[in-house]
Amino acid sequence: MKPLRSSLEPVARLTSLSWTCNLKSSLSRLKLSECFIAVSLFVVSLLYLSLFRRYTFLDPDEGIILQGAQRILDGQVLYRDFFSFFTPGSYYFNALLFRSFGNTFLVARTAVALIGAALAVLTYVLARRVCNRSMSLAVAVLMTLTALPFRFMVLHNWDSTLLACLALYCAVRWLEGSGARWAFAAGSLVSLTGLFEQSKGAGLLLGLTLGFGIIGMRNRQYRSFFRSNQIVPAIIGLVWPLAITIVYFASRHALGTMLTDWLWPLQHYSTANRVPYGYQNLSESARNTIFFSGSWGIRAVKLLAFSASLWIPVLPLFGIALLPRLATMRKESRPQQWAYYVLLSGTVTGLLASVVAVRPDIVHFVYLQPVFFLMLAWILGGQHIRGSILQRASTAISCLAALSLLMMATILLLRVTGTHYTMITRRGAVDISQKDQVIDRVQVNAAPGDRILSYPYSSMLYYLTGTYSSTSFEYLQPGMHTHEQVLELLAQLEARPVRLVLYEPGFGEHIPTSWPNTKASDLAHDPVADYIAHEYKACESLSSSDDFHFLLMVPRSFSCP
Repeated sequence: MKPLRSSLEPVARLTSLSWTCNLKSSLSRLKLSECFIAVSLFVVSLLYLSLFRRYTFLDPDEGIILQGAQRILDGQVLYRDFFSFFTPGSYYFNALLFRSFGNTFLVARTAVALIGAALAVLTYVLARRVCNRSMSLAVAVLMTLTALPFRFMVLHNWDSTLLACLALYCAVRWLEGSGARWAFAAGSLVSLTGLFEQSKGAGLLLGLTLGFGIIGMRNRQYRSFFRSNQIVPAIIGLVWPLAITIVYFASRHALGTMLTDWLWPLQHYSTANRVPYGYQNLSESARNTIFFSGSWGIRAVKLLAFSASLWIPVLPLFGIALLPRLATMRKESRPQQWAYYVLLSGTVTGLLASVVAVRPDIVHFVYLQPVFFLMLAWILGGQHIRGSILQRASTAISCLAALSLLMMATILLLRVTGTHYTMITRRGAVDISQKDQVIDRVQVNAAPGDRILSYPYSSMLYYLTGTYSSTSFEYLQPGMHTHEQVLELLAQLEARPVRLVLYEPGFGEHIPTSWPNTKASDLAHDPVADYIAHEYKACESLSSSDDFHFLLMVPRSFSCP
């Protein structure tokens, strides 16, 4: 036997070497194919989202970041020279874009398209950990078709979501044992997320801490993550972006104001923005259009497209419900990807807490759709996690979810590819639903750089016309901003009067739909509106592209233009 064994050893070694080479070759081909899919998904998503770049509803929220970035380019310092309750990341990020590529609306919107394409890839690679290729790709594509197009705007919400997804990916890589560099990257990205949106950063930190805490306590294999060589890089990552921010604003004599403004939403924004879970933001006319207009067939199509906004807020609840089950699961019954499921369920829990604390309407769920859609991937194709009921119903759920999302995507696409009007602004050409009289008249009667007043809430007007607010507020909303801020705006307006005011007298009609928790007592008296009525006269009524009506006003001693 011994000679025979000796004679077979070279063959065995050769066979083993051949098997190892084949395995490495297979893994190499797998990585290459995954890279090809990721790159292809990025390119296709970017091309699709580019269709939305020029179209705008002139939503006033979008102008907050854009006009703030313009102020920074002009040498103003956030918090010291103009008010904001956002953390500074989005302002300085867009200011850098404008300085590098030109101060145009299209530059900012192109960045949104790139963010959306990156989110598609991150959704795919995170889902791919536990789902097959086709399911991961399908969920990523459906997310791309519906999330960014739902609210394709330059907002702090999208860039902070990208940073949160990058942080989550780095945390997963850290969990997979890829070394301290991923711990440092995860900590840095969590901190940066908070510097782009404080509530999302806090929720992300809470969720990751919860996930890693459960993993460390319930599985000895992962307790090495609590050693200093792993924790210290993560802490350094958390600290350095915040430290640089503090030093910068302290050097600009704005540190105290910055901290006050960061805490401002806890007392004011959240109160006015408190809405029921999954709130739809529908006006009476919108409800009539969706549910009661058109033939029964048309209504069915609209209801199918609308249905996605009803079940999307349910997705994170699946992750929350799953977390206690995973935390109490016995070692012998845990799936191979148990730690991954715990980490992501904890993260979803923390991010949902941030939404509920701020404003749990459908829009804020859509902002986190790239993360929440991982729950959809788990429901439809997660390995070793679905119960027998979900497994049997997965085909039906897949078809209904896909049909609902595709119908929603169709409506969103038709909205921007249908008939529209191209308007030339000082920040480039934009596409709008119909002619806008307000921007045209401002560009005729105000030179670039002029100081005007748009009240109470139309900051997009400043940016597209190249004008500025005469005060430190891009907008001041009755019922949300404080009485002290109202007096501050009036003092600034009296010290620096303007020769052109755009006033929307019907703004109060939007409040019951958009800010239903606003106190009636806060709306009973508006000192700014009284000042405008006393000092200015109305020259003409102008309609915006979204059918809002403004009065163009000048000082009473001036002639109308």
